[in-house]
Amino acid sequence: MTPRTEAELAELVAGATRRLQIIGGGTRCVVAAQDAEVLTARGLTGITLYEPGSLTLVAQAGTPVAQIEATLAAEGQRLPFEPMDHRGLLGTSGTPTIGGVVGGNVSGPRRIQVGAARDFLLGVRFVDGMGRILKNGGRVMKNVTGYDLVKLMAGSRGRLGVLSEVSFKVLPMPEVAVTLVLPDLDDAAAVQAMARALGSPYEVSGAAHWPGQGTFMRIEGFAGSVAYRAGKLRDMLGGDIEDSVDRWTAIRDVAPFHDADGDVWRLSVKPSDAPGLVARTGADEVLYDWGGGLVWLRMAPGTDLRARLGAFAGHATLIRASAETCARLPMEQPEPPALAALSAGIRARFDPRGILAAETDAPHSVAS
Repeated sequence: MTPRTEAELAELVAGATRRLQIIGGGTRCVVAAQDAEVLTARGLTGITLYEPGSLTLVAQAGTPVAQIEATLAAEGQRLPFEPMDHRGLLGTSGTPTIGGVVGGNVSGPRRIQVGAARDFLLGVRFVDGMGRILKNGGRVMKNVTGYDLVKLMAGSRGRLGVLSEVSFKVLPMPEVAVTLVLPDLDDAAAVQAMARALGSPYEVSGAAHWPGQGTFMRIEGFAGSVAYRAGKLRDMLGGDIEDSVDRWTAIRDVAPFHDADGDVWRLSVKPSDAPGLVARTGADEVLYDWGGGLVWLRMAPGTDLRARLGAFAGHATLIRASAETCARLPMEQPEPPALAALSAGIRARFDPRGILAAETDAPHSVAS
């Protein structure tokens, strides 16, 4: 089902008698939950308001990310949180939508400097599991009382409702961007170097370690400032400065894993813990982002990474695997009982019928 208006979306949800599998542009979830009908907001498209002077953009949830990025680029602006494109990693062919970005709180390498997608989300409109049209927030950032639906919807993956419209704060594009490259560091030394860079006053906007390729720190801004800060960072850490932008697209989209066999896992951990945890995984390939706080792992098919690691401070998310593995292992790290009870209570408030099948309720299998 692909409604074309918010009112039509609300009518479909209100009248649903079967569970609804909520998807965005089809770039991540590709298999519907059992006995569910697929419902997508990709028919709700268009930028409804853009005010470059106030750094504000409002768009319907099904609007392609590429359309939004092109509109912003024409005014010298961008989405600050650098959302990744999952298609190469998951072998899908859909179209990334801004609603899908919000639903997954999809954020790229720049998160370590500016924050996640949810930090730039000003307002949302959505249809809950009863078919009610709800809205929260607006075109300016402010604190609210009660449920902060803007923050709740970011990363909710369709559990609480179907997004129909989102509004964002955007930022200007930098004049230049350069990358300091440190070759030949092992994982532990790379995480230490990234920590020093991120703790420096030189405003690093990306810090990643790609074993076998190097350790990378990005600096962006006005040309004179970038030259000064990059030089100071090189004096502190050594290495060479390059102008490559494509490298950060590859890191953002986990390009090393695109054409490689195996399951893909995503670890969210304290950076200083990352090298030790990675050493215990037996991974075939690794990519560190967010200064080591985000680790992508390519594992042998069928590996239960959580069982292999045991208890640890962080989360392990299964991103790509066979249907058999997805049926056996949950996509997300199981929540502690108290947090699970809280999540269930909030979900029941917005979807008392249990009609909304979240993306993570479905098998998450793609060709690997």
